[in-house]
This record gives sequence, C-alpha cells and structure tokens, in this order.
Amino acid sequence: MKPETLNFFDKVYEVAKLIPYGRVTSYGAIATYLGAARSARMVGYAMNGSGGKDVPAHRVVNRKGLLTGKHHFDGTNLMQQLLESEGVVVIDHQIQNFDAIFWDPSKEL
Repeated sequence: MKPETLNFFDKVYEVAKLIPYGRVTSYGAIATYLGAARSARMVGYAMNGSGGKDVPAHRVVNRKGLLTGKHHFDGTNLMQQLLESEGVVVIDHQIQNFDAIFWDPSKEL
C-alpha cells in the first residue's frame, strides 16, 4: 500500500512495526514523526486497536516511560511481560533506563 493511501492509524502501525526489539518509543514521538505533534492521544487510540495487526504495541509507552496502555493487553501484566522478555527492565509500571533504550523515529528513520 502506498503511504499516501494509508489512514493515520495505518501510518502509526507502519512506524510501530519498525521499533527495534528491546527498544521503546512514545506516543508523542510517533505523532511528531508523522507530522502531527499534537496527536499523541490519537497514536494511543491506534495502539489500543492494533490487536491482530502484528504491531508491537507493547513497545509504545508515554513520554515518561510509563506503561499507560497496559490495560489494553490481555492478561494481568502482559505488556510488562512482553517488554521484559526483550530485556527491558520495568519497575512499578515504569521503564528503567528509559533514555538509553528510547527509539526516536524522527532521528532513526
């Protein structure tokens, strides 16, 4: 599909699919990369609806590294478990060493 024919959610999914294993990004970083800097909440809505789309939504967190989308994952602690399986340390629903593993699509793509 050509990028110009994708809707906003599809563009969000395309960026999210590029987040490297063991790294995380924020809703705002994806929004900024897509030229919609004030649309972090819309990125969150996209992540909420990403089930079954092969999108690593667990790698998208808020700007402080908090797992704010965790209640949209099946199971009690699935988002944290997925991140920890990739080597990401999470304590009290917050990613540790956030700056070191943060992936900024505006700089990396």
